[in-house]
Amino acid sequence: MRRAHFAFSALFAAVVLCSLAQAGTVLKVTPDHENGVYDPGQTVAWTVNVSADKKPLAGKIRYQVRLGGLDEIGKGEADLVEGKAIVTGTRGDPGALLMEVKFKGEGDAKETVSHGGAVFAPDKIAPSAPPPDDFDKFWADKIAALNAIPMNVQLTPVDIGSKDVEYFKITMDNINGTKIHGQIAKPAGKTENLPAMLQVQWAGVYKLERGWVVDQAKNGWLAMNIEAHDLPIDEKPEFYKAKSENELKDYPGIGNDDRESAYFLRMFLSCYRAVDYLTQRPEWNKKTVLVHGGSQGGYQAIVTAGMHPAVTAFAASVPAGCDHTGKQAKRAPGWPNWASRTWQKKDYNKMIETSRYFDAMNFAGKIKCPGIIGIGLIDLVCPPEGAFATCNKLQGAKKVVILPRSGHGADGDGQGAYHAVFGPFVNEHKAK
Repeated sequence: MRRAHFAFSALFAAVVLCSLAQAGTVLKVTPDHENGVYDPGQTVAWTVNVSADKKPLAGKIRYQVRLGGLDEIGKGEADLVEGKAIVTGTRGDPGALLMEVKFKGEGDAKETVSHGGAVFAPDKIAPSAPPPDDFDKFWADKIAALNAIPMNVQLTPVDIGSKDVEYFKITMDNINGTKIHGQIAKPAGKTENLPAMLQVQWAGVYKLERGWVVDQAKNGWLAMNIEAHDLPIDEKPEFYKAKSENELKDYPGIGNDDRESAYFLRMFLSCYRAVDYLTQRPEWNKKTVLVHGGSQGGYQAIVTAGMHPAVTAFAASVPAGCDHTGKQAKRAPGWPNWASRTWQKKDYNKMIETSRYFDAMNFAGKIKCPGIIGIGLIDLVCPPEGAFATCNKLQGAKKVVILPRSGHGADGDGQGAYHAVFGPFVNEHKAK
């Protein structure tokens, strides 16, 4: 059996991502440490299994290993023996590695691609850059500007045919003449002592589903969910499709070279105002505010927990927005790839400087409440190294759920391990 050797140190060892080609080819990657975690200097061995109809295939694999998901540190080929090959590597410092493997069998129209990950000393991965010197002042000024604008709450009750839940649509005023749009649900007839929950949304342009708050209200929460954009929450699909193909086609790049006009400025202040509103509701128990989301929602959850003192717990699955300056530490930054949007033909230095005011990593250092964070080891959208650097700045109790076989969405093994922790976490804080 042919072995390929690399050097790398990464927090997690890797993942299994099964991809199916037209001929039924299955490519599976498994690390020798089940949890994907290694000490610096240890060797990681990924076993690559290639099969079709559960029968091992012959041929060669091609592989590439990237430091922190960014710079290539090794590549090559390896022969399959009884459908297997091994790729090994090591790294002497804290960080992550991403291994990509490809195989094209006889009759396959295209290559099958899979990934393996590994991480070394995840609790030692450091930020790529410090916060700007005026980070706190910038956000204090923005919050003050928001507070100077009346909420102007417009609350519309909606009959959803349930005797158990009261449901409302809500709009509020935000900065620069924009609006916040959302939905609220609570147990019917309940007028006091409810814990509050804010859900924030993943990337994209789409409607809000009622069930996202109704189900939590049935579970005893005063639940609120807000649109990431200044859009109504329940239009027809073609409305959101038109927005996503036109003015919001590349919304993360809007204003990304100017902190005063960055698209995420309005989004983050929407989250802040939503918490303000929840804590003014008479039903709130004056104790619990939990904010949660995944991807872009995980980004907003971390930011909100870092901005608003009323937040008592947060949960972030595969959070975006971590470590915008990651390239300075030779690691891939996460979505929205703030300063890597070369097609915009903007000044790189202005983009990177603006990004520092909107980095989840820089809000994380302000968080003292408990939190859970799910990190996928083969996440190509929100790479693990920056997410670990963000987690390492948290000041409160935290549980990091490592997903060694998970990418960003349902690829790999998905995020079942995170959701298994999320449910008990929510119930624990509801009871407080």
